[in-house]
Amino acid sequence: MSDPFETELFFADVEPGEYQRWSTWPAVTPSERGPEPWPEWVVTSAGALDTELGILKTGKEADVFLLERAVPDDPSQRVLLAAKRYRSAQHSSFHRSAVYTEGRSTRNTRDTRALAKKSSHGREVAAAQWSFAEFEALCRMWELGAPVPYPVQVNGTELLMEFLGDAHGTAAPRLAQARNDRAELADFYAQIVEIMRIFAAAGFAHGDLSAYNLLVHEGRVRVIDLPQIVDIIANPQGLDLLHRDCVNICDWFTRRRVERDPEELFAELLAASYA
Repeated sequence: MSDPFETELFFADVEPGEYQRWSTWPAVTPSERGPEPWPEWVVTSAGALDTELGILKTGKEADVFLLERAVPDDPSQRVLLAAKRYRSAQHSSFHRSAVYTEGRSTRNTRDTRALAKKSSHGREVAAAQWSFAEFEALCRMWELGAPVPYPVQVNGTELLMEFLGDAHGTAAPRLAQARNDRAELADFYAQIVEIMRIFAAAGFAHGDLSAYNLLVHEGRVRVIDLPQIVDIIANPQGLDLLHRDCVNICDWFTRRRVERDPEELFAELLAASYA
């Protein structure tokens, strides 16, 4: 019996052009794909092409690109994805990683030694650790019902996830760009508290939460940038980072005349974490 992937590739009468590649979906293992059931929009065909459409965001440790994954001549199999690509340590300006990685372990002993020696392999391992950490965090939070982008797959230092934006490739705005009235902002705050409660109930804090990594998509707040997610028990600074998240969020809303108390929020999340 023939492999359906091979059949699709055989009949794909195209070759990747500039800024294109064959879909990397068939190349990753099942554990590197998002939680099942996969959303209907996920394109799993090996006959699909990945096309670079531009950059969405530059960051301290990674850049995010807009990617189209589509099967040629089949409009029903086309999706826009966000491709987050982590830079190796020598090309990253993110220097606070030790704060977030306390309490984490590296399963591969060779990788552990390479990290300790800070070899070239170790630098690549460090970059991939962030992509896999974010992928695993997104998978877990997606399964818990948190409004995160669906994690499609992870492959080395590249994480592919749901693109939050419109069909033309315009990304959803950050909360920091919001120009809403007080009632709408109060609703956004309530949504953020629920997100933080889901995290806390699972024993985690975002660790770097702010109006810059919360998006407003179709009237709903969605949380992004999870590589530094912290276990509030295993990480010695976990509770401090949770408290900082509370202060960051409450201060932002208070400056917009939606006054909120960070200590009250912190107490609420602590109660959720021990429930």
